[in-house]
Amino acid sequence: MAKKRILKEKPRCNSTMTESAFWSFIRSALRQKSRWWKPISLAKAKAKRPYKGTNKRQKFEYQCNHCKKWFAEKHVNIDHVVSAGTLLCAADLPGFVERLFCEVDGLQCLCETCHNEKTQNEKI
Repeated sequence: MAKKRILKEKPRCNSTMTESAFWSFIRSALRQKSRWWKPISLAKAKAKRPYKGTNKRQKFEYQCNHCKKWFAEKHVNIDHVVSAGTLLCAADLPGFVERLFCEVDGLQCLCETCHNEKTQNEKI
């Protein structure tokens, strides 16, 4: 016997979006705009130095704020010291925006490994 599918209520966007899909859409749009936030490039510049190795194509390297090792640009992420958190309803919006669009002192440069560990710990 086939299971009957339970349809979720779709109160948003002319009855095409669930509440969860709507807030995911808003969160995604805000995160996309945050990529152009000037303090992010300033935080990256603070962690930068000229590269002195043998790779002639690499001009700069970046220091991880946690492990203090140096990495190529493609192996680092700019991370929020205080996580931007979740956005599940309208009440979450002001705090999420404040944390997402923070100043340079609220950002840090982390290597991929340290960033992944920090993200996993925040999810737990």
